[in-house]
Amino acid sequence: MTKQAQYRRPPRRKVDGILLLDKPVGVSSNTALQHAKRLYNADKAGHTGTLDPLASGLLPICFGEATKFAHLLLDADKAYVATLRLGITTTTGDAEGDVVLERPVGATREALAALLPRFAGRIAQRPPRYAALKYQGRNYYEYAREGIEIPRQERPVVIHDIVVVSWSPSEATLAIRCGKGTYVRVLAEDLGEALGCGAHLSALRRTATGAFDLASAITLDALGELALADRDRRLLPVDAGCAALPRIDLAPREIVAFRNGQAISRVGLADGAYRSYIEGVFAGVAHAAAGMLQPRRLVAAQGSEEPTESLES
Repeated sequence: MTKQAQYRRPPRRKVDGILLLDKPVGVSSNTALQHAKRLYNADKAGHTGTLDPLASGLLPICFGEATKFAHLLLDADKAYVATLRLGITTTTGDAEGDVVLERPVGATREALAALLPRFAGRIAQRPPRYAALKYQGRNYYEYAREGIEIPRQERPVVIHDIVVVSWSPSEATLAIRCGKGTYVRVLAEDLGEALGCGAHLSALRRTATGAFDLASAITLDALGELALADRDRRLLPVDAGCAALPRIDLAPREIVAFRNGQAISRVGLADGAYRSYIEGVFAGVAHAAAGMLQPRRLVAAQGSEEPTESLES
């Protein structure tokens, strides 16, 4: 056997399902995704919400057919444990930036707790300079690196819950549950300014995405120690990411039309998205409106060669 053949990578295979990964600090979400993809020899995979290298915690990874429904997890509420370093502001709003200003901390745990109701509910948040949002075709962070100020319009975000977990004169730890698009480091900066001492985000751990909890996640190191069959058993079914949607089962007479992407009549069905099933097997997501059920994203029928678009290839 030649050395090249000995170290040849196993062929990629079709893998369908959702892995709950516990991403470590110091690794980008894409690096974690590619590592997991290699461990599974998977042909298609995508993650469901970026965690910065500074952050750790729950990173659901969708494989194969599950990538079609990753947007539901991207849009889902997230929960975090965030550590704020009080008295120091940085260029990026987190520990990766340069120190801009240091101020004495005169605040108390009680003062912070009294402020939190102002930051709960639907609030306006100004995106940070270092963000992947676009302005005139370029990322915000590109302008920031060049020292160019650009207009950053406030955007509505939702903070469902925010409580103090622990406190010291220099650090505060918060438990936060928030909606899509929330920048926790901006929340840290805004709380610091409201306290009068400034702050930046020194650590962040995601503890939940939608109904998925960090307690069910596995690290890359632990995943790498498993045999391939045991890794496969760690995967949740494709429809696990759609569990928040109501279920609808199709009648035999509806199957052919539905599979062909045609709307079917469902008079009296409430408008909205549904997870649909054919003979007990998940078929995809459909949308009901005005008494008609329209297929939106369908899984490939068993034995079909229908292509699947992934978030990351």
